[in-house]
Amino acid sequence: MKKVLIFFIIIFIITVVLSLILTVSHKVPLGEKVALIRVSGVIIDSTAVIDELKEYSDDSSVKAVVVRVDSPGGAVGPSQEIYEEIIKLKEKKKVVVSMGSVAASGGYYIAAPADSIVANAGTLTGSIGVIMEIPNVSGLMEKIGVKTNVVKSGKHKDIASVFKSMSPEEKSILQNVLDDVHDQFIQAVADSRGMDVQEIRKLADGRIFTGRRAKELGLVDELGNLQDAIMLAGKLTGIKGEPEVVTREERFGFLDLLRGKLSGKLMDTAFPSVSIKYMFTP
Repeated sequence: MKKVLIFFIIIFIITVVLSLILTVSHKVPLGEKVALIRVSGVIIDSTAVIDELKEYSDDSSVKAVVVRVDSPGGAVGPSQEIYEEIIKLKEKKKVVVSMGSVAASGGYYIAAPADSIVANAGTLTGSIGVIMEIPNVSGLMEKIGVKTNVVKSGKHKDIASVFKSMSPEEKSILQNVLDDVHDQFIQAVADSRGMDVQEIRKLADGRIFTGRRAKELGLVDELGNLQDAIMLAGKLTGIKGEPEVVTREERFGFLDLLRGKLSGKLMDTAFPSVSIKYMFTP
């Protein structure tokens, strides 16, 4: 009995020691690394990206962060949240954005505050504008004999209803909202790029640019690929040679489906709600 007890005590001690070693090794810097964060597809939610930004912000072994943007943009709120978090990260680390095939509208919004933006010559970027798409199915409903009864408090409570046509007054109200959000975009780019607001406003009519043209206009700093951006991040932080790159790939499994982690994203993509978007929609 005594031998069994001693055996379990030894196992416990070994477990504790190993746990301490792993904890210490995780906290102690092991070289100078560059973290890579990928923002791909339509920006619907900012949670995962912000979690990564915060994780690397607190990691003393990470000297710089490269954000790889391959996105046409998306919802205004999440784009602005990522933008703000990148600004916070810049207080501790150097941030370099690498643009993929497209980094437009909200994709450009989150890129703007980086210390340096690297784009491919053929990257589609820009599209500094705001869009709100409201389907109108009132004609279809009339044809199939379906009527919608609305009970509301507030004259404009159903202003974005897909079951009725929009009045000139309602369109004016929504236009004012979009103009305000557009101004926020313009100001954010001007502040981030150190450019005059009026200079940005001339470019902010929703048009897209190639990476090469964007560089000529001051919206991009350098032309190059992802590896060039990683090397630049290392150079900005004094890392000699090719930096060690760390990244966190998000994986979904069957249990995630059961927990509903994917359902919200899939539903948002398949059945998008009426919303204001920083989004390039070819």
